Amino acid sequence: MNNSKSIVAMVAIAFVIAIGAMTGRTASAATNTVALATAATYSVLAGQSVTNTGPTTTDNKVGVSPGTSVTGFPPGLAGGMIHAADGDAGQAQSDLGIAYNDAAGRTPFLTVSGDLGGQSLVSGVYRGGGLGLTGVLTLDGQNDPASVWIFQAASGLTTASGSYVSFVNGASPCNVFWQIGSSAALGTGSTFVGTIMALTSITLGDSVTVYGRALARNGDVTLINDRFLSSACASAPLLIPPTRPPFTIAPGSTPTPVPSPMTTFTPAPSVVPSPAPTAVPTAALTTAPTAASVAAAAPTATPRPAAVAGTLNLPSTSTGDPANPLAILGVALTGLGILLLRRPIRHL
Repeated sequence: MNNSKSIVAMVAIAFVIAIGAMTGRTASAATNTVALATAATYSVLAGQSVTNTGPTTTDNKVGVSPGTSVTGFPPGLAGGMIHAADGDAGQAQSDLGIAYNDAAGRTPFLTVSGDLGGQSLVSGVYRGGGLGLTGVLTLDGQNDPASVWIFQAASGLTTASGSYVSFVNGASPCNVFWQIGSSAALGTGSTFVGTIMALTSITLGDSVTVYGRALARNGDVTLINDRFLSSACASAPLLIPPTRPPFTIAPGSTPTPVPSPMTTFTPAPSVVPSPAPTAVPTAALTTAPTAASVAAAAPTATPRPAAVAGTLNLPSTSTGDPANPLAILGVALTGLGILLLRRPIRHL
């Protein structure tokens, strides 16, 4: 009976471990941070050269060592000093080598597949051959601000355009480290979180935001209109990016653009034209009157009263009542009739 219970318990433990391995959510409370020493004061550090195109901004130093070439600043703006093959950059490269080896040797680790998109991972060490990111990777701090994530890639790291890393439950971008065995390439418009420590080179596409650092040991760092926020650890937002990139992504799906809110314009009030002022006639004309102006200014004729029997209604001689030929003829006939009636009738 006891043997049966022991077998059941062992099977249950093995089942729990297997489930944790499949989901990739095995916590490692003992994971310690990676000490960057002076390398932490750099947003960008290369072994051979730093090349920038466009208005890239960093909030910390830019450097190269043992190489000497830093180009594209300006138009790029470095928040700290630019160091090329000097003692400061040399010391930072030395400290980077120590941090790189520390991250590469961390155990125990959990093996992960190439694409981290759509996964939610708690604090721990995660190892893969070549790592990639399409869509969203969620890092869950489990309400512990000291949570640490170390990603070990035997070969390279590639992120897709528009991909990003989301933080929940108190996670901090200061505690995310990417140890890359060869080179890293971040896709256009993506938002990345953590310190990249690449053995060879790091290439950023256009308009990439990095909450962390791009540190290359032996090769180049190439930038195009990018933004570095390596000092955002003290006040890391709950969700990164809070507003950028401007789209929502469901795990395993293609980014769907979300239109920016339209600006509402208030139309200008309609202009109501004022009535034209009424002309006020002057007291006297300054020019000689014309015939048209005299006719227009003539008073209106007053209607004649109705004809009274026995009286002669002669047409008015007013300039406002012109004679009518028919009326004149009628008046003449009427007058002739009256004269004939008044003459005495002679008997034949």
